Amino acid sequence: MIRTPQQDKPKPRKSAAVAPSFKRERALLKQGVWPVAGCDEAGRGPLAGPVVAAAVILDPKRIPRGLDDSKRLTAERRDALFEEICATSSFAVAYASPARIDRDNILRASLWALARAVHALPEAPKHVFVDGRDRIDTTAECEAVIGGDGLVLSIAAASILAKVSRDRLMCRLAEDCPGYGFEIHKGYGVPQHLAALRDLGPSLHHRRLFAPVAAARARHEAIARDADLLAEPLIALDIPA
Repeated sequence: MIRTPQQDKPKPRKSAAVAPSFKRERALLKQGVWPVAGCDEAGRGPLAGPVVAAAVILDPKRIPRGLDDSKRLTAERRDALFEEICATSSFAVAYASPARIDRDNILRASLWALARAVHALPEAPKHVFVDGRDRIDTTAECEAVIGGDGLVLSIAAASILAKVSRDRLMCRLAEDCPGYGFEIHKGYGVPQHLAALRDLGPSLHHRRLFAPVAAARARHEAIARDADLLAEPLIALDIPA
């Protein structure tokens, strides 16, 4: 086999993901700025269920080992860290309902939930790290960190609380609305969910303005209108012989 010079070049290795650190929080602590909170949300992309936001103030002397971006962890590891975070940290969780998402749009609803979580903390933080590019409405100094759940330890902790809280909620909603598979896909638009939307139509927990949900609603409304027309009684006309 003839190789070109470009093919002979070794492929660059993918660097291992760097775990989030406590450096930014520790730097503020040394300056006398404390408490410092991290916040993150889960559930922007799904077609159903709320956006869930969490805010966490870690105890510098009791930081759980293995904190990381929730997306890098298994469900079992997230559940274990969830319990450790709740046992060692100050935290709060807030929800933005599907109705609020439809009213405000997903970005504004997410930022509202993040601000509400920070406001609900047992102690008011002096500095807040938030995952993403948008700052939130808070009286504390707020710093947006893109990719923060993989960089800042308190944001990573918040990402775990938000993710586990939302997953557990979606499992409860699955009991209220069987047939959609919320307990499996947590409301994301996977083929199983789209098929259920097509067959059952949207539930009360769906985000009505998200395109697949709106299309399913329009389809079922059209079917209902056709059924009503077919059910209308025929009017007998007296036609002279």
